[in-house]
Amino acid sequence: MAEFFPGTRKVFLADGNAVVLGTTKLLKILQYLKLKFPFLNRISSYAIPKDLKNETIEELMALQEAGLKLIYVGVETGDDQLLKLLNKGETVASTSSSMNKIKEAGIKCSVMIINGLGGRKFSRQHASNSAKVINQIQPEYLSTLVLSFPFGVGHFRTKFGGEFVEMNILDLLEEQKLFISNLALKETVFRSDHASNYLVLKGILNRDQNILLNKLDVAIKAPEHAGLRKEWERGL
Repeated sequence: MAEFFPGTRKVFLADGNAVVLGTTKLLKILQYLKLKFPFLNRISSYAIPKDLKNETIEELMALQEAGLKLIYVGVETGDDQLLKLLNKGETVASTSSSMNKIKEAGIKCSVMIINGLGGRKFSRQHASNSAKVINQIQPEYLSTLVLSFPFGVGHFRTKFGGEFVEMNILDLLEEQKLFISNLALKETVFRSDHASNYLVLKGILNRDQNILLNKLDVAIKAPEHAGLRKEWERGL
């Protein structure tokens, strides 16, 4: 690819959590990429908090110096009860610890929260506790996606002992509003524009917090005039 795109400046390591490879293997990959793409200034990758559990600050700093500038992390939720029900293999404490380690090493992080993950029963605690963990992390980038059911709602419901109740569009908007209203961020780029989202939201938090909340209020009160995506437009 370097032969056809010699001026490449950004590379994403696909597909999966490349950081699980460990420092030694990953350093070789990063060094080879920089050798082949002389103008490269950012390499990014997915990771989950447990990938970083055994990485030292020094090792992460070495990866950062070798070009790994951004890590995408699916936090999903900041609620320990939900994390356990979903068998995520993480806790709020492990997530926060790993994210802070990334930032200390000078690597930027982009985190994702899933709107609707707890259904109606767990909606409020999901929104409130997710905001709490995001406030602890203070990520450079934050996005929200809406829960989808590739194996059907019934398959997902088994994780909750049959107690999961799927949320409708207004439920999702209300949860999003509660989540954003509880955020206390300094300068985080926020995006809620993934194909799964019914309402596209973009801004800097907390600078644009009131603007985003106002858009949500309009959508909740008059969804027919809010420009919400139709189901076919979501492409799921």
